[in-house]
Amino acid sequence: MSLSSVCRRAAAVTAGAVALTIGLALPALAHVSINPGTAEQGGFTKVAFRVPNERDNASTEKVEVEFPTDHPLPFVSVKPVPGWDVKVVTGKLPKPVTTEYGEITEAVTKVTWSGGKIGPSQFQEFEVSMGMLPKDTDQLTFPTTQTYTGGEVVKWADPPKADGSEADRPVPTLRLTPSTGGDEHGAGAASPSATATVAAHESEAAKPAAQASSSDGTARLLGGAGLLAGVVGVVVGVLGLRRGGRAS
Repeated sequence: MSLSSVCRRAAAVTAGAVALTIGLALPALAHVSINPGTAEQGGFTKVAFRVPNERDNASTEKVEVEFPTDHPLPFVSVKPVPGWDVKVVTGKLPKPVTTEYGEITEAVTKVTWSGGKIGPSQFQEFEVSMGMLPKDTDQLTFPTTQTYTGGEVVKWADPPKADGSEADRPVPTLRLTPSTGGDEHGAGAASPSATATVAAHESEAAKPAAQASSSDGTARLLGGAGLLAGVVGVVVGVLGLRRGGRAS
């Protein structure tokens, strides 16, 4: 086998592996999701609702995120997104919820972004700082409605299927893990000290959500480099065997 044939085969293997990696990642990127997808119970967090545009002939023009009322979040703030208007709706809860920080009778129930556009093959992240996260549940769900310029409305609100597999339009879910103690405090929800704690936590939580995306890209880049290095090693090994055979 000639050197050129070996190189062509190595290039084909590399291209196929890269295409397979990208193909496996696409389904996850097509869903509305929360990034990062986990946070500690009892603390504050900053998340980004990542909304991809799935249509080739329309743009996303409105995104509505419903907040839980069975586990309400007393403190919610949003980061401005250039070109988008945001409306935070606060309403009375169906029934008061008693927490360690006091009784909550009203909370943020919905956040709506509108007026902007997410074009074909694009996505947008909408950042929210929120807390205090409940300690009596291991997840919070945020049903999301995506509206396109052509009038199509897509509801991302499906729970996992009975067999545990992912639904067609899965509801964005934030997984909650036991607290390590760093975010816990004893201040009441309505006290001045609680207000100061909120500001401190929101400042700490204000790390760019793009870091998660950057980490993903770095991991994929390193994985691709490793794959290419492996292919080069195979080529060098084949050439070494051929030279060794000729020498003998």
